[in-house]
Amino acid sequence: MRVNGDERECAVTAGTTLLEALRYGLGLTGSKQGCDKGDCGACTVLLDGRPVLACITLALAAQGHEVLTVEGLAERGRPHALQDAFDRTGGAQCGFCTPGMLMSACALLRDNPNPTRDEISQALSGNLCRCTGYTKILEAVELAARELRESR
Repeated sequence: MRVNGDERECAVTAGTTLLEALRYGLGLTGSKQGCDKGDCGACTVLLDGRPVLACITLALAAQGHEVLTVEGLAERGRPHALQDAFDRTGGAQCGFCTPGMLMSACALLRDNPNPTRDEISQALSGNLCRCTGYTKILEAVELAARELRESR
């Protein structure tokens, strides 16, 4: 599979999840292992540009496809606008859910560079935060969207 722009190989069994392959096969630990049931979204990665829950996606399903993890979000050594916005607004909070939030938000902004708050909430609805709330996260995505539009 192609991961973060590079062809990568690792041995997997038929039952190996994409999350296990990324974390334990390729050493990419940015995607978090949360519920292992597809409920929390902490493991969200992009598969051919679409958000998927890596804990319930088989690694074999990614064979021949493009996977983007949070490690691949930064460009040319600089944080992605979303990463910067999460930092600046305090949206990262404890940080456990942040990789999944970032990947879901990345997919949203690629498809919709000018989302409403409701559209952001909908896009992130599969990502659970167990800290204090979602306000800072929503503000971070709005800030990143604004900055990405202005940079074009």
